[in-house]
Amino acid sequence: MENSNKMKALVKYAPGPGNMEIRDMPVPHAAPGQVKIKIMEAGICGSDLHIYHSDIAIPVNPPVITGHEFSGVVDEVGEGVTGYAVGDPVVSETAYDYCGKCDFCREGWYNLCIGRRTLGYWYNGIFTQYTVVPADRVHHIPEGVSFTAAAMTEPLACVTHAVGDLTVINPGDVVLVSGPGSIGMMAAQVAKAYGATVIVSGTDIDEERLALAKQLGADYTVNVQKDDLEALILRVTDNYGVDVVLECSGAAPAINTALRLVKKRGYFTQIGLTGKKIEFDIEAINYKEMHFSGSMGSRNASWRMALKLLGEHRVNLEPLVTHKLPITQWEEAFDLFEKKAGGKIFLLPVE
Repeated sequence: MENSNKMKALVKYAPGPGNMEIRDMPVPHAAPGQVKIKIMEAGICGSDLHIYHSDIAIPVNPPVITGHEFSGVVDEVGEGVTGYAVGDPVVSETAYDYCGKCDFCREGWYNLCIGRRTLGYWYNGIFTQYTVVPADRVHHIPEGVSFTAAAMTEPLACVTHAVGDLTVINPGDVVLVSGPGSIGMMAAQVAKAYGATVIVSGTDIDEERLALAKQLGADYTVNVQKDDLEALILRVTDNYGVDVVLECSGAAPAINTALRLVKKRGYFTQIGLTGKKIEFDIEAINYKEMHFSGSMGSRNASWRMALKLLGEHRVNLEPLVTHKLPITQWEEAFDLFEKKAGGKIFLLPVE
């Protein structure tokens, strides 16, 4: 297939629920200012399922090749591009295009640009053999970092944005990570890298994930359906509550529990998306003078921090991956994801 002008790709071919299939698509070429990347490994994000179900607020432009979490090697360098050579191991930011003129872009917060158009949503993504991206979005993979770990740079960058840009964690702080999915596992490790004592909470369905969180450095893990999270937190914090909540589950009960258990003037950063409107105690934010923030995507500084943590081996991402399937088995992979069977699921290119 490498010498062919076609490649197998997972395509959202029309608006509406479903409307996704494997198609033969043209192999792209790098235009001036672009880099063509051969995909090595690629992860499924929850948003890929939302694209499939057509219930996502981010603009989607079918027909489009889906997927945006990946690692690869430079296959072709467009005219005018410097700093990259064929064969370089790389990753790419997902913010394929943004206006560059609005206040958010000019201040470095292009993740909030209203004109942002995203890889795998608006522009052809990475569930295929090759993708093309603007050279300014490309980052070198640090030496010694595997393609598997590097393929999770994008979700890790979302976490480093949430922690580094929106939250204050001081050494010795107690941090509650609510929800031990892949993002929660990353958040726990990033918080540990900041010097925090970390508590990871989950439910019965998360028993294996909680065990893995412990192996990856969490100080405490709690199944809230079996153990008393509040009692643990009050004991560890001298009855003050946790300094920081990194809420990664998006579940209403977990959000309300965390609001109750964060201390006065503490930080609460909502990373997980609820997928629907929920009821929560907004007055708790007032009464506690809480620093409450949502978090959306990532920006250049987030990517640099994520790659630094990977390069220094301060986070360990490979154990998060439980399944690697060819893109031709995407339906099975999506089903596993929706059933929360296992951890991070990868789709690999096929010829």
